[in-house]
Amino acid sequence: MIRGFLTVGGWTLMSRILGFARDILIARFLGTGAAAEAFFVAFSLPNMFRRFFAEGAFNMAFVPLYAKKLEGNPAEADAFARDAVAGMVMVLTLFTVAGILFMPALVLAMASGFAEDARFGLAVTYGRIAFPYILLISLAALVSGVLNSNGRFLAAAAAPALLNVVFIAAMLGVSLRPDLWAWLEAPTQSRMVGRALVWAVPLGGLLQLGLVWWAAARAGHRLLPRRRPRLTPDLKRLLVIAAPAALAGGVVQVNLLVGRQVASYFDGAVAWLNYADRLYQLPLGVVGIAIGVVLLPDLARRVRAGDRAGQQDAYSRAFEFSWLLTLPSAVALLVVPWPLVEVLFERGAFDADDTAATSLALMIYALGLPAFVLQKVLQPLYFAREDTRRPLNYAAVSLLVNAGVAIGLVVWLGWAAAALGTTLAAWAMVVLLVRGARGLGDVATLDARARSRGWRIAVAAALMGVILWITNLMLGPMFGGPLRGLALAILVGMGIVSYFAFAQAIGAVRLRELRSSLRRQR
Repeated sequence: MIRGFLTVGGWTLMSRILGFARDILIARFLGTGAAAEAFFVAFSLPNMFRRFFAEGAFNMAFVPLYAKKLEGNPAEADAFARDAVAGMVMVLTLFTVAGILFMPALVLAMASGFAEDARFGLAVTYGRIAFPYILLISLAALVSGVLNSNGRFLAAAAAPALLNVVFIAAMLGVSLRPDLWAWLEAPTQSRMVGRALVWAVPLGGLLQLGLVWWAAARAGHRLLPRRRPRLTPDLKRLLVIAAPAALAGGVVQVNLLVGRQVASYFDGAVAWLNYADRLYQLPLGVVGIAIGVVLLPDLARRVRAGDRAGQQDAYSRAFEFSWLLTLPSAVALLVVPWPLVEVLFERGAFDADDTAATSLALMIYALGLPAFVLQKVLQPLYFAREDTRRPLNYAAVSLLVNAGVAIGLVVWLGWAAAALGTTLAAWAMVVLLVRGARGLGDVATLDARARSRGWRIAVAAALMGVILWITNLMLGPMFGGPLRGLALAILVGMGIVSYFAFAQAIGAVRLRELRSSLRRQR
């Protein structure tokens, strides 16, 4: 399982690094202007429904069913996957057409503050171009679920990097050879970059689907449907499980929608939240996605086999791995947000005021980072048992928390209330998941090793935070000059070295265990 975490986490890290390069270029060319905010809203539309259909309801329901079928009859499992592909193509094609037709209403639902504003027309145009991505990426998620359930994590983990490569190529192409992009018919360079970015969305989705489909075919999984969509008993079971998960996913997306609605009434706030989101998504993506992808099929197989000791061990190791990497990340983002934002984004159209606002949002998100990752550890306890109803109920409560904070405090906190609502809702979800899992008994209880290392990791992260704070004070003058990139590298290096030194010294981690896992991975 640890080798799976390392594979998925490593490739996700590569994708996030490319994502940083993408966002640095977006900040350089678009800043926080109308084209930037229109693109962020347009791109968030297919991404929101992707999490709803693909990574949300479908993944929660499909992966446990498919993984359990693998234990009995692999051929039957692939037949089930082919039926699911056929159904998904039919449903999402209709959904995509409807989304393109009703794009103005979707943009208003996402950001009503754009109404009667130049951002509205741009967002509608961009949204219609980007929306077919939902079909492509949902199919890619299905195929990725097949690969992950068979213990093949590489292609599915590498695929997201392709989208960022396409984004970067599009922006550099417009910058270096604008004459070749005249077909975009944009009046300014920023509008031309915006159009190039949005056309990159469906192209990137096509490449992602192509990669995982090719990997599945090489592994012997022929997933092209051999018949028209029909409602088989297995698909009926899939829908029964997926329906509550879909509603739960919808609640999560409404949480995001509430925050974006609040932010849309403040100029630049949508962009500030997006840039901050990109930074805290680095540890969340590397750790949280790796946990979710690897742990769910592993637990589903152990549940089918009745291996309670194995279930507790998998849960405990997943907690330990996530806590080890997430907690120091949260401390770092909370202690030194300004240098991170300044060095990564402050150039061109992104100025010092944008840095200050993005840093504030990042600090608020950092407080919720451990909760976002712990959800990925706790939710498989339910989904592996095909229980999607209780997570739905918990998600509904988190929605109320988010809406109450974001809307109720906007008068006093302004746009920052949106970020605070997201953070508090995440912690509410974790509390409810922990309480609900008590009825599962020992399989949802951390073993002695995880409990012992948990508090030690917290101490090591706190000590690292002190080192980062002191180092940041010493390097302060360098951040205002041409050596600011070097200063950030020194700051990050000090954080990594000091954290693992403290962790090793107090027994929070055994570096020889990590080295052993890396050797086995190679």
